[in-house]
Amino acid sequence: MNISDFDYDLPEELIAQEPVEPRDASRLMVLNRQTQQIEHRLFRDIYDYLNPGDVLVLNDTRVIPARLHGERADTGGKLEVLLLRQLNETDWHVLIGGKRAETGMSIRFNGGQLTADVIDMLADAERVIRFSQPVDDLLDELGEMPLPPYIHAPLTDQERYQTIYSRNTGSAAAPTAGLHFTPDLLLAAREHGVQLAFCTLTIGLDTFQPVRVDQITEHRIHSESARLTSENARIINDAKLAGGRIVAVGTTTARTLETAAILSAGGDPSQPKESEDRCPWRPVIAFEQDTDLFIYPGYKWRAVDAMVTNFHLPRSTLLMMIGSYTGMDLMRSAYEAARQERYRFYSFGDAMLIL
Repeated sequence: MNISDFDYDLPEELIAQEPVEPRDASRLMVLNRQTQQIEHRLFRDIYDYLNPGDVLVLNDTRVIPARLHGERADTGGKLEVLLLRQLNETDWHVLIGGKRAETGMSIRFNGGQLTADVIDMLADAERVIRFSQPVDDLLDELGEMPLPPYIHAPLTDQERYQTIYSRNTGSAAAPTAGLHFTPDLLLAAREHGVQLAFCTLTIGLDTFQPVRVDQITEHRIHSESARLTSENARIINDAKLAGGRIVAVGTTTARTLETAAILSAGGDPSQPKESEDRCPWRPVIAFEQDTDLFIYPGYKWRAVDAMVTNFHLPRSTLLMMIGSYTGMDLMRSAYEAARQERYRFYSFGDAMLIL
Protein backbone atom coordinates (compact mmCIF):
# COMPACT_ATOMS: atom_id res chain seq x y z
CA MET A 1 0.00 0.00 0.00
CA ASN A 2 1.09 3.55 -0.68
CA ILE A 3 1.56 6.15 2.05
CA SER A 4 -0.93 8.38 0.24
CA ASP A 5 -3.67 5.90 1.25
CA PHE A 6 -3.26 7.20 4.79
CA ASP A 7 -3.31 10.91 4.05
CA TYR A 8 -6.15 13.31 4.83
CA ASP A 9 -6.69 17.04 5.23
CA LEU A 10 -7.44 18.43 8.67
CA PRO A 11 -8.30 22.04 9.54
CA GLU A 12 -5.81 23.28 12.11
CA GLU A 13 -8.59 24.41 14.43
CA LEU A 14 -9.60 20.75 14.96
CA ILE A 15 -6.24 19.89 16.55
CA ALA A 16 -6.99 19.88 20.29
CA GLN A 17 -4.67 22.21 22.18
CA GLU A 18 -5.81 21.30 25.67
CA PRO A 19 -7.77 18.46 27.27
CA VAL A 20 -11.44 18.75 28.14
CA GLU A 21 -12.57 18.67 31.74
CA PRO A 22 -13.64 16.37 33.17
CA ARG A 23 -11.72 13.71 31.27
CA ASP A 24 -14.78 11.63 30.40
CA ALA A 25 -16.59 14.63 28.84
CA SER A 26 -14.73 14.08 25.57
CA ARG A 27 -16.75 12.85 22.62
CA LEU A 28 -16.84 9.20 21.60
CA MET A 29 -17.34 7.98 18.06
CA VAL A 30 -18.54 4.37 18.02
CA LEU A 31 -17.72 2.26 14.94
CA ASN A 32 -19.36 -1.10 14.34
CA ARG A 33 -17.24 -3.17 11.96
CA GLN A 34 -20.06 -5.60 11.20
CA THR A 35 -22.81 -3.10 10.39
CA GLN A 36 -20.46 -0.30 9.24
CA GLN A 37 -22.55 2.08 11.36
CA ILE A 38 -21.18 5.16 13.11
CA GLU A 39 -22.66 6.63 16.31
CA HIS A 40 -21.79 9.80 18.23
CA ARG A 41 -21.76 9.71 22.03
CA LEU A 42 -19.79 10.95 25.02
CA PHE A 43 -16.91 8.95 26.45
CA ARG A 44 -18.70 8.41 29.75
CA ASP A 45 -21.27 6.37 27.77
CA ILE A 46 -18.69 3.72 26.90
CA TYR A 47 -20.24 1.05 29.13
CA ASP A 48 -23.39 1.15 27.02
CA TYR A 49 -21.29 -0.79 24.49
CA LEU A 50 -19.41 -3.13 26.83
CA ASN A 51 -20.81 -6.30 28.37
CA PRO A 52 -20.33 -7.96 31.75
CA GLY A 53 -17.41 -10.33 31.33
CA ASP A 54 -15.49 -8.09 28.92
CA VAL A 55 -11.98 -7.06 29.96
CA LEU A 56 -10.48 -3.60 29.44
CA VAL A 57 -6.72 -3.83 28.95
CA LEU A 58 -4.82 -0.63 29.79
CA ASN A 59 -1.21 0.46 29.22
CA ASP A 60 0.06 1.64 32.61
CA THR A 61 3.21 3.34 31.32
CA ARG A 62 4.05 6.75 32.76
CA VAL A 63 5.58 9.66 30.83
CA ILE A 64 8.87 11.11 32.06
CA PRO A 65 9.84 14.81 31.72
CA ALA A 66 11.83 13.75 28.68
CA ARG A 67 12.53 17.08 26.94
CA LEU A 68 15.79 18.73 28.02
CA HIS A 69 17.15 22.10 26.86
CA GLY A 70 20.91 22.27 26.58
CA GLU A 71 23.78 23.91 24.72
CA ARG A 72 26.91 22.79 22.93
CA ALA A 73 29.86 23.01 25.30
CA ASP A 74 32.14 24.33 22.53
CA THR A 75 29.97 27.00 20.87
CA GLY A 76 27.04 27.58 23.22
CA GLY A 77 24.61 26.72 20.42
CA LYS A 78 21.17 25.76 21.69
CA LEU A 79 20.07 22.12 21.54
CA GLU A 80 16.96 20.22 22.49
CA VAL A 81 17.32 16.63 23.66
CA LEU A 82 14.39 14.25 23.79
CA LEU A 83 15.00 11.17 25.90
CA LEU A 84 13.62 8.10 24.15
CA ARG A 85 15.00 5.13 26.01
CA GLN A 86 17.33 4.43 28.90
CA LEU A 87 20.06 1.96 27.97
CA ASN A 88 21.87 1.74 31.31
CA GLU A 89 22.50 3.95 34.34
CA THR A 90 23.97 6.85 32.32
CA ASP A 91 23.42 6.09 28.61
CA TRP A 92 20.25 7.09 26.73
CA HIS A 93 18.89 6.75 23.21
CA VAL A 94 17.77 10.28 22.30
CA LEU A 95 16.68 12.65 19.56
CA ILE A 96 18.74 15.82 19.29
CA GLY A 97 17.36 18.93 17.64
CA GLY A 98 19.59 21.86 16.71
CA LYS A 99 23.02 22.00 15.13
CA ARG A 100 24.38 18.65 13.94
CA ALA A 101 25.46 16.58 16.91
CA GLU A 102 28.52 14.44 16.15
CA THR A 103 30.32 11.80 18.16
CA GLY A 104 32.43 13.37 20.89
CA MET A 105 30.35 16.54 21.16
CA SER A 106 29.62 17.62 24.73
CA ILE A 107 26.32 19.13 25.86
CA ARG A 108 25.72 21.27 28.96
CA PHE A 109 22.44 21.41 30.82
CA ASN A 110 21.41 24.03 33.36
CA GLY A 111 24.67 25.95 33.17
CA GLY A 112 26.81 22.85 33.50
CA GLN A 113 25.01 21.25 36.44
CA LEU A 114 24.70 18.25 34.15
CA THR A 115 26.72 17.33 31.05
CA ALA A 116 26.51 14.62 28.41
CA ASP A 117 28.70 13.38 25.55
CA VAL A 118 27.49 12.01 22.22
CA ILE A 119 28.93 8.50 22.03
CA ASP A 120 27.13 7.08 18.99
CA MET A 121 25.39 8.44 15.89
CA LEU A 122 22.28 6.58 14.73
CA ALA A 123 19.82 7.30 11.93
CA ASP A 124 18.71 10.89 11.26
CA ALA A 125 18.71 12.87 14.53
CA GLU A 126 18.94 9.80 16.76
CA ARG A 127 21.97 9.58 19.02
CA VAL A 128 23.26 7.75 22.06
CA ILE A 129 24.50 10.08 24.78
CA ARG A 130 26.28 9.42 28.07
CA PHE A 131 25.37 11.67 30.98
CA SER A 132 27.95 12.66 33.58
CA GLN A 133 25.68 11.15 36.24
CA PRO A 134 22.37 9.27 36.45
CA VAL A 135 19.54 11.64 35.55
CA ASP A 136 16.50 9.84 36.93
CA ASP A 137 16.31 12.06 40.01
CA LEU A 138 17.10 15.23 38.03
CA LEU A 139 14.38 15.04 35.39
CA ASP A 140 11.65 16.63 37.49
CA GLU A 141 13.93 19.67 37.91
CA LEU A 142 15.57 19.87 34.47
CA GLY A 143 13.08 18.22 32.11
CA GLU A 144 9.79 19.21 30.55
CA MET A 145 6.79 17.09 29.64
CA PRO A 146 7.34 16.09 25.98
CA LEU A 147 4.09 17.38 24.49
CA PRO A 148 3.76 16.74 20.75
CA PRO A 149 4.89 19.59 18.47
CA TYR A 150 1.33 20.30 17.27
CA ILE A 151 0.29 21.34 20.81
CA HIS A 152 1.20 24.98 21.31
CA ALA A 153 -0.75 25.81 24.47
CA PRO A 154 1.14 25.42 27.76
CA LEU A 155 0.04 22.59 30.03
CA THR A 156 -0.63 23.95 33.51
CA ASP A 157 -1.24 20.56 35.12
CA GLN A 158 1.47 18.08 34.14
CA GLU A 159 -0.64 15.16 35.38
CA ARG A 160 -3.14 15.92 32.64
CA TYR A 161 -0.73 14.28 30.19
CA GLN A 162 -0.72 11.13 32.32
CA THR A 163 -3.40 8.47 32.60
CA ILE A 164 -4.88 8.15 36.08
CA TYR A 165 -3.48 4.59 36.29
CA SER A 166 0.08 5.36 35.10
CA ARG A 167 2.77 3.81 37.28
CA ASN A 168 5.70 2.40 35.27
CA THR A 169 7.91 5.32 34.24
CA GLY A 170 9.89 5.58 31.02
CA SER A 171 7.70 6.71 28.11
CA ALA A 172 8.37 9.69 25.86
CA ALA A 173 4.64 10.09 25.15
CA ALA A 174 1.35 9.26 26.81
CA PRO A 175 -0.95 6.39 25.78
CA THR A 176 -3.56 8.97 24.92
CA ALA A 177 -6.57 6.69 24.53
CA GLY A 178 -6.43 6.20 28.29
CA LEU A 179 -6.53 9.93 29.07
CA HIS A 180 -10.35 9.84 28.92
CA PHE A 181 -10.80 7.56 31.94
CA THR A 182 -11.66 8.99 35.35
CA PRO A 183 -11.49 7.15 38.69
CA ASP A 184 -15.29 6.99 38.76
CA LEU A 185 -15.38 5.56 35.25
CA LEU A 186 -12.95 2.80 36.20
CA LEU A 187 -14.95 2.04 39.35
CA ALA A 188 -18.02 1.81 37.15
CA ALA A 189 -16.31 -0.94 35.20
CA ARG A 190 -16.46 -3.24 38.22
CA GLU A 191 -20.09 -2.37 38.86
CA HIS A 192 -20.86 -3.16 35.22
CA GLY A 193 -19.04 -6.48 35.43
CA VAL A 194 -16.16 -5.38 33.19
CA GLN A 195 -12.74 -6.51 34.38
CA LEU A 196 -9.49 -4.54 34.20
CA ALA A 197 -6.10 -5.84 33.14
CA PHE A 198 -2.82 -4.00 32.58
CA CYS A 199 0.21 -4.19 30.34
CA THR A 200 3.21 -1.89 29.91
CA LEU A 201 4.55 -0.63 26.62
CA THR A 202 7.17 2.11 26.89
CA ILE A 203 6.32 4.53 24.09
CA GLY A 204 9.30 5.70 22.09
CA LEU A 205 10.47 6.95 18.73
CA ASP A 206 7.67 5.99 16.35
CA THR A 207 5.31 8.40 18.08
CA PHE A 208 7.55 11.21 16.81
CA GLN A 209 8.88 9.69 13.59
CA PRO A 210 6.93 10.20 10.34
CA VAL A 211 6.79 7.51 7.68
CA ARG A 212 9.07 8.72 4.87
CA VAL A 213 8.72 5.91 2.32
CA ASP A 214 6.09 5.63 -0.40
CA GLN A 215 5.41 1.92 0.14
CA ILE A 216 4.51 1.29 3.77
CA THR A 217 6.01 -2.22 3.70
CA GLU A 218 9.41 -0.57 3.36
CA HIS A 219 9.02 1.39 6.60
CA ARG A 220 11.25 0.30 9.47
CA ILE A 221 9.29 0.51 12.69
CA HIS A 222 11.28 0.99 15.87
CA SER A 223 11.12 -1.51 18.70
CA GLU A 224 9.62 -0.62 22.06
CA SER A 225 9.89 -2.35 25.41
CA ALA A 226 6.73 -4.26 26.33
CA ARG A 227 5.60 -6.40 29.24
CA LEU A 228 2.56 -8.50 30.09
CA THR A 229 2.61 -10.28 33.45
CA SER A 230 1.33 -13.81 34.01
CA GLU A 231 -1.42 -12.50 36.28
CA ASN A 232 -2.75 -10.13 33.64
CA ALA A 233 -2.41 -12.75 30.90
CA ARG A 234 -4.54 -15.07 33.03
CA ILE A 235 -7.23 -12.39 33.53
CA ILE A 236 -7.37 -11.77 29.77
CA ASN A 237 -7.45 -15.42 28.74
CA ASP A 238 -10.00 -16.41 31.40
CA ALA A 239 -12.30 -13.58 30.32
CA LYS A 240 -12.08 -14.64 26.68
CA LEU A 241 -12.69 -18.31 27.43
CA ALA A 242 -15.75 -17.32 29.48
CA GLY A 243 -17.21 -15.48 26.49
CA GLY A 244 -15.99 -11.96 27.18
CA ARG A 245 -14.27 -9.62 24.76
CA ILE A 246 -10.73 -8.29 24.95
CA VAL A 247 -10.94 -4.50 24.65
CA ALA A 248 -7.57 -2.83 24.03
CA VAL A 249 -7.38 0.74 25.31
CA GLY A 250 -5.04 2.32 22.80
CA THR A 251 -2.85 1.23 19.92
CA THR A 252 0.05 0.55 22.30
CA THR A 253 -2.05 -1.92 24.25
CA ALA A 254 -3.21 -3.52 21.00
CA ARG A 255 0.40 -3.88 19.89
CA THR A 256 1.33 -5.53 23.20
CA LEU A 257 -1.59 -7.97 23.11
CA GLU A 258 -0.97 -8.96 19.51
CA THR A 259 2.71 -9.50 20.29
CA ALA A 260 1.72 -11.76 23.19
CA ALA A 261 -0.64 -13.74 20.94
CA ILE A 262 2.01 -14.21 18.23
CA LEU A 263 4.53 -15.36 20.83
CA SER A 264 2.02 -17.84 22.26
CA ALA A 265 1.89 -19.51 18.84
CA GLY A 266 5.68 -19.63 18.62
CA GLY A 267 5.77 -16.85 16.04
CA ASP A 268 8.05 -13.88 15.53
CA PRO A 269 6.42 -10.41 16.01
CA SER A 270 8.88 -8.93 13.52
CA GLN A 271 7.54 -11.34 10.88
CA PRO A 272 3.85 -11.70 11.83
CA LYS A 273 2.74 -13.10 8.48
CA GLU A 274 4.88 -16.19 9.03
CA SER A 275 2.97 -17.14 12.17
CA GLU A 276 -0.55 -16.87 10.75
CA ASP A 277 -2.91 -19.80 11.03
CA ARG A 278 -6.64 -20.44 10.81
CA CYS A 279 -7.33 -20.11 14.54
CA PRO A 280 -9.75 -17.17 15.06
CA TRP A 281 -8.27 -16.39 18.46
CA ARG A 282 -4.93 -16.94 20.13
CA PRO A 283 -4.42 -16.83 23.91
CA VAL A 284 -1.88 -14.31 25.15
CA ILE A 285 1.19 -15.30 27.14
CA ALA A 286 3.26 -13.42 29.66
CA PHE A 287 6.37 -11.85 28.17
CA GLU A 288 8.89 -9.07 28.69
CA GLN A 289 10.89 -8.06 25.63
CA ASP A 290 11.14 -5.52 22.85
CA THR A 291 8.52 -5.64 20.13
CA ASP A 292 8.81 -4.30 16.60
CA LEU A 293 5.41 -5.57 15.46
CA PHE A 294 4.22 -3.38 12.58
CA ILE A 295 0.45 -3.67 12.03
CA TYR A 296 -0.98 -2.42 8.74
CA PRO A 297 -3.77 -3.57 6.39
CA GLY A 298 -3.41 -7.25 5.62
CA TYR A 299 -2.39 -8.14 9.18
CA LYS A 300 -4.39 -10.98 10.75
CA TRP A 301 -5.61 -9.92 14.20
CA ARG A 302 -5.32 -12.61 16.86
CA ALA A 303 -6.22 -11.24 20.29
CA VAL A 304 -8.08 -7.91 20.22
CA ASP A 305 -11.89 -7.93 19.96
CA ALA A 306 -12.49 -4.18 20.35
CA MET A 307 -10.34 -1.07 20.62
CA VAL A 308 -10.48 2.39 22.18
CA THR A 309 -8.32 4.92 20.37
CA ASN A 310 -7.94 8.60 19.55
CA PHE A 311 -7.84 10.22 16.10
CA HIS A 312 -4.33 9.91 14.66
CA LEU A 313 -2.03 11.94 12.45
CA PRO A 314 -2.03 11.41 8.69
CA ARG A 315 0.65 9.08 7.32
CA SER A 316 1.34 7.61 10.77
CA THR A 317 1.88 3.98 11.75
CA LEU A 318 -0.97 4.42 14.23
CA LEU A 319 -3.40 5.29 11.45
CA MET A 320 -2.16 2.25 9.52
CA MET A 321 -3.03 0.05 12.47
CA ILE A 322 -6.54 1.51 12.59
CA GLY A 323 -6.95 0.92 8.85
CA SER A 324 -5.99 -2.70 9.44
CA TYR A 325 -8.51 -3.07 12.24
CA THR A 326 -11.55 -1.30 10.74
CA GLY A 327 -10.90 -1.82 7.07
CA MET A 328 -9.88 1.10 4.90
CA ASP A 329 -13.39 2.13 3.81
CA LEU A 330 -14.77 2.39 7.34
CA MET A 331 -11.66 4.22 8.52
CA ARG A 332 -12.04 6.81 5.77
CA SER A 333 -15.75 7.20 6.53
CA ALA A 334 -15.03 7.65 10.23
CA TYR A 335 -12.38 10.31 9.70
CA GLU A 336 -14.59 12.17 7.24
CA ALA A 337 -17.46 12.05 9.76
CA ALA A 338 -15.11 13.30 12.48
CA ARG A 339 -14.17 16.31 10.37
CA GLN A 340 -17.80 17.03 9.47
CA GLU A 341 -18.92 16.72 13.11
CA ARG A 342 -16.01 18.84 14.35
CA TYR A 343 -14.40 16.22 16.56
CA ARG A 344 -11.18 17.21 18.32
CA PHE A 345 -8.10 15.40 16.95
CA TYR A 346 -4.83 13.96 18.24
CA SER A 347 -3.43 13.61 21.77
CA PHE A 348 -5.86 15.82 23.69
CA GLY A 349 -8.71 15.12 21.29
CA ASP A 350 -11.79 12.92 21.29
CA ALA A 351 -11.99 9.13 21.23
CA MET A 352 -13.22 6.29 19.07
CA LEU A 353 -14.54 2.91 20.15
CA ILE A 354 -14.20 0.24 17.47
CA LEU A 355 -16.42 -2.81 17.96
